[in-house]
Amino acid sequence: MDFKDEIRQFAKRVDRLLPQIKTEEATKTSLVMPFLKILGYDVFDPFEVQPEFIADIGIKKGEKVDYAILRDDKPVILIECKHYADGLDPHNSQLFRYFHTTEAKFGLLTNGVEYRFYTDLVTPNKMDEKPFFEFKIMDIKDNEVSELRKFHKTEFDLESISSVASELKYFNELTILAMGEMQNPSDDFVRFFAKQAYPSVVTAKVLEQFTPLVKRVFTQIVNDQIAERLKSALKKETEAEEKNIATAPVESEALIVTTEEEIEGYLIIKSILRKEIEVGRVFMRDNQSYCGILLDDNNRKPICRFYFTPNRLRIGLFDKDKKEVKYDLDSLDDIYKYSEQIVETVINY
Repeated sequence: MDFKDEIRQFAKRVDRLLPQIKTEEATKTSLVMPFLKILGYDVFDPFEVQPEFIADIGIKKGEKVDYAILRDDKPVILIECKHYADGLDPHNSQLFRYFHTTEAKFGLLTNGVEYRFYTDLVTPNKMDEKPFFEFKIMDIKDNEVSELRKFHKTEFDLESISSVASELKYFNELTILAMGEMQNPSDDFVRFFAKQAYPSVVTAKVLEQFTPLVKRVFTQIVNDQIAERLKSALKKETEAEEKNIATAPVESEALIVTTEEEIEGYLIIKSILRKEIEVGRVFMRDNQSYCGILLDDNNRKPICRFYFTPNRLRIGLFDKDKKEVKYDLDSLDDIYKYSEQIVETVINY
């Protein structure tokens, strides 16, 4: 399982665990420690992840931060944890106070759901008030997974991350500003475009006229881009499905006919598995006696079999020992009733 899949799977687990997490300590044990483990760190090795790391402040001795990730016996990332229901305010955080007392270059403030990474871009050795990178684990995007990967033990490079932290911080801030302007354009933003489109002086009345127009333009641009991407994705998926079906080995082309019901059933199986695996791994291979749905086009990885005749619809499912059990279907929609078993079969491979 690659890093992105691990993060996605962990996000699902977090959503399921939250109702049972009652304390900050439970947050650490159930959410934060598994997260650090996914990043490649041994949470049970104090030479790598040190709990209750001591960060003395002046005359105050024995002050502690929840965790410190160490490299060459020196802290590189300080971590403070809150209960998952608590807000993350750096001013009320020990992390904000202790950052300058250690050699750590990064601070992580988290409640197990939201993760905020800080450094000292504004003033050296003083933690910035704004994070340069943040995300919510249950809503993490692919580009955020890519950035998070840089903190993985096997890829962590202090100089490299430090050099991109500034760019990442301002990129995120510009994204927020741009989103704000698109949703509620400011006068300056509208004036910038109005000056280039309007043939005369841009007065307050002209601004009032152009504001909804600018908003509509950007909304339309976004909608068009989304529609184009969906159209492109649908086209690629359709081509892939046609290729899978067209290239499925046959025993005898004269005797084997792939029916519309089998194709529809195949698409239903892909729909069921879409959230678990790449649908391009699901193949259909028709035979004289049944239509087989395979993982990775491998006969040793059967997902299910269709036994469809004009008078009867049946599906063959497999247990963990690959023993097949057949079930009658009243309609193709009944395939969805067996979604859990179908997913479990694939996971077992």
